[in-house]
Amino acid sequence: MPSRLGHIPVVLVVATLAITGLSPVQPGLQAQATLEPVVGGLVNPRGLNFGPDGALYVAEAGSGGGGPCYTSGSGQNVCFGATGAVTKITLGDYPTKTRIIDGLPSAAPSNAAGATGPHDVEFQGLGNGFVTIGLGTDPVNRTAQGAFPAFASVGMEFGRLVRFQPNGKWAFREDLAGFEASANPDGNAPDSNPYGLLALPGRQIFTDAGGNTLNAVAANGRISNLAVFPNRRVPFGPPGGTVNMQSVPTSVALGPDGALYVGQLTGFPFPLGGANVYRVPADGGTPEVVASGFTKIIDLAFGPDGSLYVLQVSAAGGPPPQGGTGSLIRVAPNGTKTTVVAPGAGLVAPGGVAIANDGSIYVTNFSVQPGGVGAVVKVLQ
Repeated sequence: MPSRLGHIPVVLVVATLAITGLSPVQPGLQAQATLEPVVGGLVNPRGLNFGPDGALYVAEAGSGGGGPCYTSGSGQNVCFGATGAVTKITLGDYPTKTRIIDGLPSAAPSNAAGATGPHDVEFQGLGNGFVTIGLGTDPVNRTAQGAFPAFASVGMEFGRLVRFQPNGKWAFREDLAGFEASANPDGNAPDSNPYGLLALPGRQIFTDAGGNTLNAVAANGRISNLAVFPNRRVPFGPPGGTVNMQSVPTSVALGPDGALYVGQLTGFPFPLGGANVYRVPADGGTPEVVASGFTKIIDLAFGPDGSLYVLQVSAAGGPPPQGGTGSLIRVAPNGTKTTVVAPGAGLVAPGGVAIANDGSIYVTNFSVQPGGVGAVVKVLQ
């Protein structure tokens, strides 16, 4: 999961959202959606996207391994194993899955739930695939100078961007967490957890859930900051008490207007209805809230009609994932919010959403459960 868990893992559309999207999600608008299994047997599946061949690709965060180990930002002892992967799902009457990449870095607690590893997968053109590898701690802890020197033997495999080819060959590319270590744009204690990913011509854009930032990797490998998502004071504790809550951006999607849309998980205390969707200009700038009233957003996607789909890893207040309370909400171009999949209707800690050109919706399910029970489901409306 994104980090910061325990700190005290068209112009018309935009105009409409900006006007009507600031109120909390209203009850009463419910779609009668059901979930159809597509494939199972995935290991902590997170982000998913369509590839240039029309197949679905899923980032599997893996199950960690025997070590070395470190303590994540949420206070968990997590141990390394080369168990992360990317799986291709060929759709049709009888969907099939093929693991096209394995051996990616993964770190997980002993029960293999809530692993950190491959978090999102995206494509740029016909030949280039990209994967974000998470971290969830101060980037210095990847090195011998950090708090966990034994982890240094594998530490630099985390907080990275991986590039892969259609033949399955892959390599580590840019050091995403290294940018947080050197620039620290939000000014909080250094913490990095690269998460959501968007590949555009000439650049890859990623959210750093630990660093509270949206950053871009240029074609020459240079990393720059596009936006910083601010801390907010929220109610907590005795009457009148407040706490400084970090933003924890998890997802980024390209809007119909060409701008970048970012969803936030929020940090401690994870208030009910406290998560926003932000709009960031394509070239970077000050984030603008365009929709609010959500709880623990884990992914975003736009449908072919311009509707924004907001996936909540859980719809209950408090630390994620909160059992079977995952949900999917649609924000229509006129700003109307509809709960497509309600809490308790089958989404259990979902991790990613992808929408086909025909409007079909696919979601990864059981994204932080041990035992290879992860799945991809289709939302039938």
